[in-house]
Amino acid sequence: MYVYDEHDRQLLAERVAQFRDQTDRALAGELSEDEFLPLRLQNGLYVQRLAPMLRICVPYGMMRSGQLRRLARITRDYDKGYAHFTTRQNVQLNWPALEDVPDILAELAEVEMHANQTSGNCIRNTTTDQFAGVQADEITDPRPYCEIIRQWSTYHPEFAFLPRKFKVAVNASEHSDRAAIQIHDIGLQMVRNEAGELGFRVHVGGGLGRTPMVGPVIRDFIPEHDLLTYLEAILRVYNRYGRRDNKYKARIKILVKALTPEGFAERVEAEWAHIKDSPTHLTRDAIDRMKGFFTEPAYKALQDNPPALATPRSESKAFDNWIRRNVNSHKQPGYAIVTLTMKKTGTPPGNVTDRQLEQIADVADQYSFGEVRVTHEQNVVLADVRQDQLFELWQAIRPMGFATANLNTLTDIICCPGGDYCALANAKSIPVAESIQRRFDDLDFLYDLGNIDLNISGCMNACGHHHVGHIGVLGVDKKGEEYYQISLGGASQHDAAIGKILGPSFARDDMPQVIEKIINVYVDNRTEEEEFLDTYRRIGIAPFKERVYA
Repeated sequence: MYVYDEHDRQLLAERVAQFRDQTDRALAGELSEDEFLPLRLQNGLYVQRLAPMLRICVPYGMMRSGQLRRLARITRDYDKGYAHFTTRQNVQLNWPALEDVPDILAELAEVEMHANQTSGNCIRNTTTDQFAGVQADEITDPRPYCEIIRQWSTYHPEFAFLPRKFKVAVNASEHSDRAAIQIHDIGLQMVRNEAGELGFRVHVGGGLGRTPMVGPVIRDFIPEHDLLTYLEAILRVYNRYGRRDNKYKARIKILVKALTPEGFAERVEAEWAHIKDSPTHLTRDAIDRMKGFFTEPAYKALQDNPPALATPRSESKAFDNWIRRNVNSHKQPGYAIVTLTMKKTGTPPGNVTDRQLEQIADVADQYSFGEVRVTHEQNVVLADVRQDQLFELWQAIRPMGFATANLNTLTDIICCPGGDYCALANAKSIPVAESIQRRFDDLDFLYDLGNIDLNISGCMNACGHHHVGHIGVLGVDKKGEEYYQISLGGASQHDAAIGKILGPSFARDDMPQVIEKIINVYVDNRTEEEEFLDTYRRIGIAPFKERVYA
């Protein structure tokens, strides 16, 4: 992963000192809340329901074990002893004191971490597939390009105060899209053209929230050397024409829809023509220099599917289930990609204690070259585990609570913190997630159901990405009471789609039963080959609506 040089370190140190002064002035009453607001937001600091919330940036989801240990210490010393993994691969602290935030940022800077641009109307953390660099079907490793975008966008003077927040995601896999690029302001799919040249297919105008949209393609191919100049052209058009009079209509998706994708693309192409040969044009040396930070670890020459795995798999159904669900193939023979699930029943999705952070660091050091990745689904990946050590790893993580073999099942729920923490939430999310997990706490039944994405958001801001869940749950307020609206048929992969609302909302206590009725419709109507989304697309929403509201 990228290693900071003296310029990066100086930049972070100056930023921490600057924010410390701003915080001191705010606490002393020398800055009003309105004046302090944009300053704290661009340093990742929110004011939540019960306490401030600090969002810490994890570029493209990657962390070293030493950074995990520092996060553990920070949560212990400055918070309540736990943190939260987000759907954009970041980490959140829910209880820091305002006066402690500069000290927290200083501690983060010591291990090459920060909270820069994790909020505010600027370009946020660039995300990618959690399997980047280790999966066999990649066009190429997308992480160097994510880092190029991160460095270009950090403190970019022209894009520090955009009409609204802005999110970029990059995907390089041909057959899957774990980065969900089509629901981002800009989604970049790495491709090769007919001549074999590397580049990007560019989606613009995706997003969720009040007006969910799947981002259309505005260019089928942009060469890798033109990546930044083309992104700059897009941002310039957005900065020029995006609405600033109404924050609910300020996202780029509204502009793309208003101009039509074709009209928006025309403006981008015209702008790009003026800047395509500017100094932002990427050179081969610049790209190769960045790729030099993402070298392969010291892999050993190992046998694929070693015989030592066969015995424990045959003797332990639990281990075999974990291999099938939580272990993915690796491009390097003899290695595997392992996902640690953070969705044990009774644990809020994505939450992790200070002790667990240290435990993850320990297993990363012992089994995966000291590196971890945070996933879009709020889990954690060890990307380089030896296959002959999988049984040993599984035994180590079971008592830690990371070996629940429910990955991609109904109980591997994406869930925002909801009304328990967030001041924007209309309803609580965590209790709903837990009640559904308890209703379906039978792994054999979950495996029979197959892959199902269940996403829960506590409000229309859609931090839980409910719009693109196969089953989506949205918390709504009905005369001061918490209710939940269901949508069906969403998807976030290459076949991205926005779910359709099932009908009137439900009380919290009814939710497990409602989900069970939806599942029963699927079970009654599926064919042998179909998973939930296939069945829904074949039979439509009517049978689900009829059963649920009967």
